[in-house]
Amino acid sequence: MNIGDIVRFLNTTGGGRVVRLSGQLAYVEDEDGFEVPVLQRECVIVQDAASAASAAKAKSPDRPAVGGRPKQSEPQPDQSATARHVSVIVEPEPDEPVEETPTGDRLNIVLAYEPLNRQNISTTSFDAYLVNDSNYFLYLTYLTRSDLETEWTSRYAGLIEPNMQVLLCEVKREDLADMDRVCVQFIAFKRDKSFTIKPPVSLETPLDTTKFCKLHCFRANTYFDQDVLALPLVTDDKIMARNPLEVYSQSIDASLRAKKREDQRKGVPVRKRKISDDGKSDLVIDLHITELLDNTGGLTPADMLNYQIDKFREVMDSNLRNHGRKIIFIHGKGDGVLRQAILKEMRHRYKAHSAQDASFREYGYGATQITIR
Repeated sequence: MNIGDIVRFLNTTGGGRVVRLSGQLAYVEDEDGFEVPVLQRECVIVQDAASAASAAKAKSPDRPAVGGRPKQSEPQPDQSATARHVSVIVEPEPDEPVEETPTGDRLNIVLAYEPLNRQNISTTSFDAYLVNDSNYFLYLTYLTRSDLETEWTSRYAGLIEPNMQVLLCEVKREDLADMDRVCVQFIAFKRDKSFTIKPPVSLETPLDTTKFCKLHCFRANTYFDQDVLALPLVTDDKIMARNPLEVYSQSIDASLRAKKREDQRKGVPVRKRKISDDGKSDLVIDLHITELLDNTGGLTPADMLNYQIDKFREVMDSNLRNHGRKIIFIHGKGDGVLRQAILKEMRHRYKAHSAQDASFREYGYGATQITIR
């Protein structure tokens, strides 16, 4: 495949001219001027670059048309000044009409990852797909970042047609380290007809990359023939994932304001927690949500978990220079969700420091001890 080739897509409608090549990806410019990244193996060459260039040159207005007609740039002497400046407008070919489904006016958007080699799940790469199960076109971008970064990497940007499954990109094994979070942004619309407007969407969701090494995490899905790791983003117009920082801050602020108003009504003085810390002795932090917040009304379990992890990061970041210090985080036994989240933070964000179970005699089974190295 070469730059300038005209190609068609194998697994979806559309195609265009190859404008650049990068590894296994070909960037194809479609009729709307968008560059669509597609795996080269998913393209069929319908006209090579040389033939396409010759065809474009033959259609150029600087060459005589078939039958000996004059060039558009060389008007006849008897033409008026007005006629000499008239441009020829070529009407674009009409798009094929969209076949709408009865339930397609509700957005159903799914992000899915399919392993290329299920027999070697620990080393294989993955294809990332976006399923647009709706009667709407989507101007969409797909981005990822690691928890250690604040900036995002764009992995796909383009137009997705209604009721379509689109290959976004290939995810290699080494890419997973930078995919702790994914973000999908899109604007939904219809062409040449009236429709119910949908608000622009920018949603973010955590991605547990350890699942990419576990074959049982890939399951059957109605949109795929093979088992996939699927993340429903929008179901029947309801957003299933969104910017967690925005949600958590709004929910927590609302809860704190409600608690403050209630305390003021009852005449209860506001309590302020103080942590005694000399920077040298062992530091004990209770991460139970009831110890961190006075009121958890309106918070979902995900809201509370992320607030606890934010507190964990705050304590860790403020003690990174206290080498040799031990910090005991009390998280409780429960179902182990908070403990696993802390251990994941240690693997990815605080690799240089060690973690182990805290003393059972002092803290029971529900505590983890971190040693700052």
